[in-house]
Amino acid sequence: MPTERTSAGDPARTLQLLWRHSTPDRRRGPRRGLSVDAVVEAATAIADAEGLDSVTMRRVAQELGVVPMTLYTYVPGKAELLDLMLDAAYARMSRTDTTGQVWHRRVMAVAEENKALFERHPWAATVSTARPPLGPGLMAKYEHELSALDGLGLSDVEMDDCLTYLLTFVQACARTAADARAARHDSAMNDQQWWEVNAPLLARVLDENAYPRAVRVGAAAGAAHGSAYDPDHAYTFGLQRVLDAFTALIDEGRSADADAPARKRDAGADAS
Repeated sequence: MPTERTSAGDPARTLQLLWRHSTPDRRRGPRRGLSVDAVVEAATAIADAEGLDSVTMRRVAQELGVVPMTLYTYVPGKAELLDLMLDAAYARMSRTDTTGQVWHRRVMAVAEENKALFERHPWAATVSTARPPLGPGLMAKYEHELSALDGLGLSDVEMDDCLTYLLTFVQACARTAADARAARHDSAMNDQQWWEVNAPLLARVLDENAYPRAVRVGAAAGAAHGSAYDPDHAYTFGLQRVLDAFTALIDEGRSADADAPARKRDAGADAS
């Protein structure tokens, strides 16, 4: 489970900060050049380099050259700061112009934009956004991404469902890819080297006759991907399955619309 989640701080203060409707009195701090944006940038740089656990109010204050109490005059705490960091990352995302392109190209562009977000800010993939930070960055992101699904005959709820499904898939892939990178780093071995070391040990304890399908399929997948898990293949394969599911839903809606006149005529005939 994620160790951090958005919208965990004071809702009123968080919204004020996200939309910059209220700013602290800078005269209270010893450094007049400090701003909410500067705090967010410093915290994001720490998270990018060292992970979200390293982001503390004390550490951010140290990076900015101020005492921690000064920082609290700009941001109430880490919960609110996390919302600001994520919303700022959303605001900086690229927005691919897919005007005139077929819908699956538009959806693929949304997936790639989010994949790039998590590659630039790996910590963002670990944050639960079940209660999202309702800032300008998120709203611009949501508006842009919904345009990929507009005009396809989907209901508003279906559009939101499809986008949620897509983004959940991309985030899950990003988290697993980060885990794979961490495993390679911690073990100082790539997957092929790890298997070369461990395969003889496994062979001594594994009864292949007891797990025939697992052995056969696992060997085939390992040979095809060069490891038990290939993040790039998993993403490419999974995204195509997401598009297949959307195609089925869109086609189902179009088929229902095409059948509607006939059903209406049948209902009229029955009434007469």
